Amino acid sequence: MRPGRFQEFVIGLAEADHTAITAKTLAETGESSVPCGFAITVADISRWGVVGQLPDGAKHTDFEDTPVHGDPIKPQDPPQATDPPEQWLAALLAQSGSAEIAEVERWSTREEARPGYFGVTVRFHNAARVFVRLL
Repeated sequence: MRPGRFQEFVIGLAEADHTAITAKTLAETGESSVPCGFAITVADISRWGVVGQLPDGAKHTDFEDTPVHGDPIKPQDPPQATDPPEQWLAALLAQSGSAEIAEVERWSTREEARPGYFGVTVRFHNAARVFVRLL
C-alpha cells in the first residue's frame, strides 16, 4: 500500500472510530513540509508523517499498488481515547481487520527503541512497508 492510499485508509478508519474527534490529511491542516501524512485528534492532536518502501527489487516506475491479501493480524484491544498516540494508532490499525496488513510494529516497544521516538512500521502482504512517524 503506497503512502497516499495508506493515508486515506487511516483517515477512513479514524473517522469511523468513536474515540477520534477529527481526522485530516496534513495538507488539509496547512502543513506543507511533509508530503504525506495525517492529523488525528483524539484527546489531543497528533500529526503523523508517512513514508513508503516498495518490496525488495520493485521499481517506482513499474510498481502497481495492487492489494495482496493474507490473514489479517490478530486484533488487540480497541483504541481508547486515553491511549498515547502511538498505541492508539497501532490499535486502530490492528482492529481494522485489513487483509492487506501483515504486521504492525510500534517503534517505542522495539528492543532497540530510541527514547522519545514514536511511530509504527506497517508491513503488508505484498512486502511493501510504510513508516509512520509522530511529528
